[in-house]
Amino acid sequence: MSPLRMGGAKVSSVTAESLASASGSLDAALTTGGDELPETPAQRARAVVTKVGERTSLVGGHTVVALAGATGSGKSSLFNALVGDDVATVGARRPTTSRPTAAIWGDEPAGPLLDWLDVATRHHVSGDATVEGTVGSLDGLVLLDLPDFDSRETAHRVEAERVLNLVDVFVWVTDPQKYADARLHDDYVAALSTHDAVTVVVLNQVDRLSDADIATCVADLKRLMGRDGMPDATVIPTSARTGRGLDVLGQRLSNAVSGANAARTRLGADVRQATAALRPAVADSEPSVKAKGEGELVDALARAAGVPTVVGAVERDYKMQAIGRTGWPFTRWVQRLKPRPLRRLRLDDGRGSVTVSDADVRSVLGRSSLPPPTPAARAAVDLATRRLADRAGAELPTPWGDAVDAAATPPGHAMADALDQAVISTSLRSRTPVWWRAVGIAQLLFALVAVAGLVWVLVLMLLGWLQFPSIETPRWLPLPWPFVLLVGGLLAGLLLAMVSRFLAGIGARRRAAVIDGRLRDSIATVADERIVAPVASVLERHRETRQHLDAAAKV
Repeated sequence: MSPLRMGGAKVSSVTAESLASASGSLDAALTTGGDELPETPAQRARAVVTKVGERTSLVGGHTVVALAGATGSGKSSLFNALVGDDVATVGARRPTTSRPTAAIWGDEPAGPLLDWLDVATRHHVSGDATVEGTVGSLDGLVLLDLPDFDSRETAHRVEAERVLNLVDVFVWVTDPQKYADARLHDDYVAALSTHDAVTVVVLNQVDRLSDADIATCVADLKRLMGRDGMPDATVIPTSARTGRGLDVLGQRLSNAVSGANAARTRLGADVRQATAALRPAVADSEPSVKAKGEGELVDALARAAGVPTVVGAVERDYKMQAIGRTGWPFTRWVQRLKPRPLRRLRLDDGRGSVTVSDADVRSVLGRSSLPPPTPAARAAVDLATRRLADRAGAELPTPWGDAVDAAATPPGHAMADALDQAVISTSLRSRTPVWWRAVGIAQLLFALVAVAGLVWVLVLMLLGWLQFPSIETPRWLPLPWPFVLLVGGLLAGLLLAMVSRFLAGIGARRRAAVIDGRLRDSIATVADERIVAPVASVLERHRETRQHLDAAAKV
C-alpha cells in the first residue's frame, strides 16, 4: 500500500535494514558483474547506490516532495497556495521558475538536506500554517517548486531532472490542456512506473471546467496513467485560485510526512528499477564444468603434451628392463647397448629413477625432448576448448559468453610449459615386479647348471686327450649327466627367456595403462587450473551477480 494513501498509518514499509541490504546487494552485483554488465544501466545503478548512501546518511526525518510539471500547469500557484504565502514567483512570462524553491515545515533544521539537494532558495513556513481541511501535521515536509520539465531553456530542464532524481515524492502537476502531453507520460511517468507508491497526480486549474468536464478529464488521465504502468493512480483535481482539492492534496502530503517512510520507499523503488535494468544481463542459471568430465579436452591436451609418446616409451622401457632382468644371462648385455627410451626423452636420470630436480625442470621447460605437438594436435586442443566454452556459455548473455571464451583460451606458451611440467613431474615407474626377481634367480641357476655341464664336458675331453684312464660318467637314462646339465641348462634358460618376454609384453601394456592414467590425471589437473578453473570463475561471478540482483530486487 502506498504511504501516500488516505489512512496510511498501517502500510508495508521499506525498513532501513532492508534498504541497506538491497543497496549492498546491488553494489556487490556491480562488483562481481564487472565489464559483463551493460555500461549505461551499470552507471545508473552505481549512481543509485551512491544516492542511497548519501540520502540515508542525512540526519532528520524530512520528506522531500517535488511539484513537477509542464509550462503553464500552475505549479508555482499551487505551491504558494499550499504554503499560504507568495513564495514562488508567478507570472505570465514563461518560463517563470528557473531554480527550485523550497518551503520547510517544522523546526527541525533542513540545511544539510537542502545543501545535498543544492536548493538555495528556502522559505520556512510558520509553525501554525497548515492546509485547511488537512488532518495531521506537515512538520518535516520539504516542498519544492521545480522549473518546468518542458522549458525552452535547456538549463531549466536539466535542473528539474536533477532534482527529480533526488526527491522522495513526486507530485505531477498538469492541467486540462496538457494532461495528455507525451513528454509527461513517456519521459517521466512511464519511466518511473515502479515508483507508484510515491507518486501523486494533480489535475490543476479545474476551475476552468464544468463538473462534467472535470470528471471526463480525470477519467481520461487515469486511463493514461494506467497505460504508463500506474493503474492504481489517484488523480486529484485542484484549483489554486479557488482552493478546490487542496485539502485532499494536503492530506496526502501529511500522510507522507507522518509515515516517515517516503524517502526509503523512493530509494527502494530506485534500487528495484536499477536491478530490473541489469537483470536481463544475466541468465537464470549456469552450467557446471569439471576437468574430470571434459574427456575430449583432456584427450586433446594429452596428445599435444606428447603423452602417447611417453606412454610408448614407458612400454618399451619396461620391456627392456624386463628382458634385462629375466632374459638369457648370456645375451642380457646386449640390452645395455640399446638406448633407453625414457632417457632419450630426458625422463630418466640414468639410475632407474624419474625423480627430477628443479634444475632438471628448468632445463626441460620449453626445451623438452618430447616432439612438439603436430598441427592436428593443436587443432584438436583449439576445438576442444571452443566446445567447452560453447557449452559453458551457450545459455549466457553475449558478454558473459565472450568472457567464457577468453577464459578458455590461455596463453599458448604458458599452457605448453604447464603441460611439460605435468609430464616430467609425473612418476613413470612403479615397484619392481616380484616375478622379475624370481625369474632372474631361476635364469642364474640354469646358467650355472649349463656352465657346470660345460665344465664337466670339457674336463672329460681334457682327460681323454691326455689319455688318462677313463672315468665312468654317471648317466640319466641313456644320456650322460654332463650333457644333460649343459643342454638342459641352455634349453631351460632359453625357454624361460621366451616365457619371460611374453610376460614382459603383458606387463608393459599394463604399466603403460597405469602411466597413461597418471599422466592424464596430471593433464586433467593442468586443464582444471588453466582452462576449466578460469571458466568456472566466470560462471561463479555470473552466479554471484545473479544472486545479488535477485536479492536487491526484493526490497
